[in-house]
Amino acid sequence: MEKRTILAVVLSIVVMLGFYFIMGLVYPPVQPALPASGGTSGDVPVVTGTPVPGLGAPETPQVPADTPPPAAGQLTTADLSQAETLREQRISVETDLVIAEFSSAGGDLVSWKLKKHNDDSGPLEMLLSGDRGVQGFSVAFGGMNTQPLDALFRVERPAGDPYTVIFSQDFMSPEGGQFRLTKRYTLKPNEYMFELVVALDGGHSMTGFSFPGNPGATAAAYTLGFGPQIGPAFEKLDQRYEYRNYFSFTNGKRKQEKVSEGSPAILNNSRASWSAIAGKYFTLIAIPLLPQYDLVFSSLPEPGLPSASRLYISRQELSSPRNEDVYRFYLGPKTQEDLQPYNTGANGFFLRDMQLVEVANSKGLLAPLETILKVLLTFFNRIVHNYGVAIILLTLLVKVLLFPLTKKSSESMLRMQALTPKIKEIQEKYKDNSQKMNMAMAEFYKKEGYNPLSGCLPMLLQFPIFFAMYNLFNNHFDLRGAMFIPGWIPDLAVPESVFHFENFSLPILGWTDIRLLPFIYVGSQLLYGKATQTPDQQSNAQMKIMQYALPIFFFFVLYDVPSGLLVYWIMSNVLTIVQQLTINKYLAKKRAELAQGTSNSAKTGAEVFKAKNGKGPVIAPRKKKK
Repeated sequence: MEKRTILAVVLSIVVMLGFYFIMGLVYPPVQPALPASGGTSGDVPVVTGTPVPGLGAPETPQVPADTPPPAAGQLTTADLSQAETLREQRISVETDLVIAEFSSAGGDLVSWKLKKHNDDSGPLEMLLSGDRGVQGFSVAFGGMNTQPLDALFRVERPAGDPYTVIFSQDFMSPEGGQFRLTKRYTLKPNEYMFELVVALDGGHSMTGFSFPGNPGATAAAYTLGFGPQIGPAFEKLDQRYEYRNYFSFTNGKRKQEKVSEGSPAILNNSRASWSAIAGKYFTLIAIPLLPQYDLVFSSLPEPGLPSASRLYISRQELSSPRNEDVYRFYLGPKTQEDLQPYNTGANGFFLRDMQLVEVANSKGLLAPLETILKVLLTFFNRIVHNYGVAIILLTLLVKVLLFPLTKKSSESMLRMQALTPKIKEIQEKYKDNSQKMNMAMAEFYKKEGYNPLSGCLPMLLQFPIFFAMYNLFNNHFDLRGAMFIPGWIPDLAVPESVFHFENFSLPILGWTDIRLLPFIYVGSQLLYGKATQTPDQQSNAQMKIMQYALPIFFFFVLYDVPSGLLVYWIMSNVLTIVQQLTINKYLAKKRAELAQGTSNSAKTGAEVFKAKNGKGPVIAPRKKKK
């Protein structure tokens, strides 16, 4: 009997345990939601990021469909009585130019899409995300290395104002005082700029705000950070076809800051009017309305991104229990048209003389020339409404303007050929005495009235124009997305493609596309070399090798350049070939005249050239031998 009783008890326990085990699998217990926390790095005793108990960010209440909208002037706020569970909210704000998305986790901006500028997947995203997500204008209590807050904030939307979002949350200070952090974003209908107000309110429980952040760091009230990267998406930063530059603007002067992966640029006690992260076509510009602040640019690597570009603004410690800071941020195209209104006051924030156009302006000796070429390119585009055709017209205009120099250079080469026999005679006579040879050559050139540099200078003057054109076609914003030939060259700012390899790249070369323009370029360059080759170069083996080797070399160098550059270069070669063929006919006629004049008179070749051409230097008649 006792054995049966023990066995029954054991079986009952097994059945009960099995029952609860199965129920646990089918109906798992609901764990109470814990408040999200925005911790801090290290063991610095600053705000933990956990909301004050009882004041946590609540779940958005379920509002019946027939609930009337709030009255004008009221705020729609979450009901604090429904704070049983917490979840992140996403708030979208759309203007004429942008689609912005905010998160209640930290009150951060997590997406900023430009409606008038497209990427492969639609409107262009200006906030690139790595594996750890986006921290767009996040707040951290302390320095730049302090963990940003990710606590869930209350969300408020002013009725009748679709362009404003307010986030707020209450925190405990290390001393036990309570304070409230508020972030208010205000957008404008036709602006790429928005306003962010960061407010700290400690009421009577605090005398100021000062958090050490990291050991050894200067105390700060908070740090406002942006990262990890501005758009658009890219494969790599090669500093030619895509790049990130860092600028600060202080006392009317723009300064480019040097930033490397292992060495952030730190500007303590900065008084810069604005600072910027600038890409090839788009930029982020920060305008803190603060007397001074600590500014940091950083490109520390970010998991999941080819490269990172961050900006941190640290607000120095505050002695007041209440403070409100105003920031303006421009996040959009890097164009004169969009940035110039912040000089004139014709903007929604009534800003004047900000000189934001300095982000887009070129610097250096060729900048004025590049500006002139940009004006001409824009002028031609307004006429033909096609930037590809505008590039061709600009190239034609440059060739016409440079034709007198090219013609003069060719005439100088012809004169050089006429003088070559005498030059070789002098070189042979004084081959053992270079000093006498140089003196004899100088005397000969002086007597003939010939400058040996006259054939080179006209060509050298073309190089500045070439480099200015290169910079223009590589950086001009309006070429981005500009179509030339539908179906072949839809965007002059990127390489064209006639065939794309899916999930495959050519070995060694790494090409994923077959492009036609580089092959056309090689053909035009070979014809260009053939047309411009002189008789001396035709018999020179080294020159022949260079004639074929250089185009092939540049074929690989220019394979992935923007198609607008190759359109310019190909058209330049074609026009030069036509120009050179015309000049060659002209020179052939002059050679015939020189030959006839030399055989029928005692004049020198230079004199005949002057007499037939009506131009050239005045040359004294050669004295006849007695």
